[in-house]
Amino acid sequence: MATTDDSVPAAYEDLLDRYGRATYLGDANGILSWDQEVMMPEGGTPARSKQRGAVSAVAHDILVDDEVADLLDELDGADLSDERRAVVREIRREHERKVRVPTDLVEEISTATAEAHPVWADAREADEFDAFAPTLERLLDLKRRYAEHVDPDADHYATLFADYEPYLDLSTAERVLEELREGLVPLIEAIADSDTEPYAISGTFPESDQLELTHEALSTLGYDFERGRLDTAPHPFSMGTQFDARVTTRFDQSEPLDSLASTIHEFGHANYTLGLPQDAYGSPLGEHRGLTVHESQSRLFENHVGRSEAFWRLFVDRFNAQYDTDLTARQAYEAANRVYDDNCIRVEADELTYHLHIVLRFEIERELVVGDLAVEDVPTVWNDRMDAYLGVRPDGDDEGCLQDIHWSHGSFGYFPTYSLGSVLAAQLYAAAAAEIDDLDSKIEAGEFDALQAWLRENVHEHGRRYRTDELIERATGEPLTAEYFLEYAEEKFGELYDLDR
Repeated sequence: MATTDDSVPAAYEDLLDRYGRATYLGDANGILSWDQEVMMPEGGTPARSKQRGAVSAVAHDILVDDEVADLLDELDGADLSDERRAVVREIRREHERKVRVPTDLVEEISTATAEAHPVWADAREADEFDAFAPTLERLLDLKRRYAEHVDPDADHYATLFADYEPYLDLSTAERVLEELREGLVPLIEAIADSDTEPYAISGTFPESDQLELTHEALSTLGYDFERGRLDTAPHPFSMGTQFDARVTTRFDQSEPLDSLASTIHEFGHANYTLGLPQDAYGSPLGEHRGLTVHESQSRLFENHVGRSEAFWRLFVDRFNAQYDTDLTARQAYEAANRVYDDNCIRVEADELTYHLHIVLRFEIERELVVGDLAVEDVPTVWNDRMDAYLGVRPDGDDEGCLQDIHWSHGSFGYFPTYSLGSVLAAQLYAAAAAEIDDLDSKIEAGEFDALQAWLRENVHEHGRRYRTDELIERATGEPLTAEYFLEYAEEKFGELYDLDR
């Protein structure tokens, strides 16, 4: 086997070069997607869908090329360092999944999702699910065909879920969701029965003021604006690389805390992305470790930092100065953590009922993928389950089954990672707090360096070196468990609502 001068096999260097080129194309496609959702003129879709489809096809062809298979075979059993073995493992997994999928199907999926975005946006604006239904049917068909190619013998939904979380199987997601439902439903019921009413903020808060305050929140947390930016979008999101990680948010003039929470959430995503090793860009070691870990970073900052009393002792003066209010830190903390039993919107949900939103979506999209639910029946089933799980019925499809952007992206199997990430966030934060002296005081003082250093050392800097389960055990000392989240929820909301549990 030929080697380079530093004893790295030439096959490894060649493999990494090919993977890098596919990665760069994928990231360029991400920028095209960001532009489409944030800045592109409405009439640009016909060209953009073709552009994104072509880029996806070229990137796919690079990774499924026979020479990539030959290089992987040549490296099988090679004397490699642990890091390089991890790189080969990750590339092999992607190659083996992608090589089973025809390039024309990849291009068709990419084109269809680009075309779907404006259809979804218009249908949501018009509150007409029927306008989006044919597009949803098309995307479901394409993704079923995709799953069939990847593994004809597997549950199609499990195959799609593995695209977002490769090393925690679907049974783990089902177990965690069941544990959350069993633990949270009685807690939510106890809160509903409580006579305690946490402080609520009311008034009108102009979008310009909210934008200024969310920018201030990002600066307070340490967001690097030289490698990122803040914009608005119909559905908040973050995307990018360790050199350019952008965040978006949206505003409701009656709910200033919603834009703040969603911005801090997206900061957590961008912070993880910016923390990935720069010298490993174009390699699996420079990429995030799946959606569960990514979501853990956003939920950690949104909930364990941004909704903490320590954070509001730090930030309440800035809030008051922006809006000419006179809140105490305790009042702001209470308002940021109210539990709402009448909210239909997932991204505006409180920390507890949020997970019932995820259960609802998980059940519906799984039934759609396996064919147990017809697309035309989605609005009725959605509304019935919203009523059963959360005690509220949407007034229209815009606040029901059309509220999320994910299905227009073809992202079936994505939703469970939100709850898995929340569970992992609590577990990681508990581990960090055990190692960092008086973390709450540091947050109150605006000192985030210790927490950032802990996250960099235990999560960010590893990229995909470890499998998800291995990374969790290395960082926290134990496998993924819902216990930390449930204990945290019981303690936090028990105190807020004066529960005797």
